[in-house]
Amino acid sequence: MSDAVDAIVEQWEKERPELTESLWPVQLLARVQRMHRVMEREAKAFGARHGVENGEFDVLTTLRRSGPPYALTAGAFLKAAMVTSGAITNRIDRMEAKGLVERVRDGADRRTVKIRLTDHGKELTDKLMVEHLRNYDRLLDGLDREEVERAAELLRKFLELHGDTSIK
Repeated sequence: MSDAVDAIVEQWEKERPELTESLWPVQLLARVQRMHRVMEREAKAFGARHGVENGEFDVLTTLRRSGPPYALTAGAFLKAAMVTSGAITNRIDRMEAKGLVERVRDGADRRTVKIRLTDHGKELTDKLMVEHLRNYDRLLDGLDREEVERAAELLRKFLELHGDTSIK
């Protein structure tokens, strides 16, 4: 079986045969890039079906998996999401308007504001997470669990090599 990356490599080998030995990284990295595009497209479609944007889903699931009281500071989101504080503020504003999250002041330090899931946000997140996992399962249809685990291990190693080790 052959894919678009094989065709790209083949074209380069034909046009610039002296690069043949240097093209080996393309085999993985170009596929990761293409996979990212597929995942972005799928995430947008999933969000559109459920009335949430991809970034909103990220906030919802981050809060939900943090455990009770399902609240984090905006700074915690900045670290996890790698977006600007303005982007987080805008995202939280939209989500607050939808009744998914609320801003609450810390009782001990009134300067600290936490973003907390509302009951509606928690219910929606629980429902969406089940659908999200079904969607992931559908995307991996045709691969067995062992293949997925091998690929995951290689990608984990790549991320560790580049310092992407923890969001805590």
